[in-house]
Amino acid sequence: QVQLVESGGGLVQAGGSLRLSCVVSGRAFSLYAMGWFRQAPGKEREFVAGISRTGGSTSYDDSVKGRFTISRDNAKNTLYLQMINLKPEDTAVYYCAATPVRDILHRRVFTTPGEYNYWGQGTQVTVSS
Repeated sequence: QVQLVESGGGLVQAGGSLRLSCVVSGRAFSLYAMGWFRQAPGKEREFVAGISRTGGSTSYDDSVKGRFTISRDNAKNTLYLQMINLKPEDTAVYYCAATPVRDILHRRVFTTPGEYNYWGQGTQVTVSS
């Protein structure tokens, strides 16, 4: 069974920074493409950023490009999301997600919730104005 545990959320003022982490256990982390999603109250879960198995490919939603950076450390089984210049509209519960990927698709990044098999419990990010 694969388990994902997020951490690093909190309350920050607009313009501030946070770094989210997601530790994955249960199977070889390097077999998974990973993603970050977020869900604000009353809204659907939305894609934030994704990264391929090896980390060589990334993708971002337009709303976070230039402010958020996704990365992974396969030796530590950990996914990161560095967030700078945070805005009140970034307030949401942030979830990490994992999906196993065959070798032939090792460069692929997945951007929709339905493409992911495993999810963390989420971590709250609140940005005050």
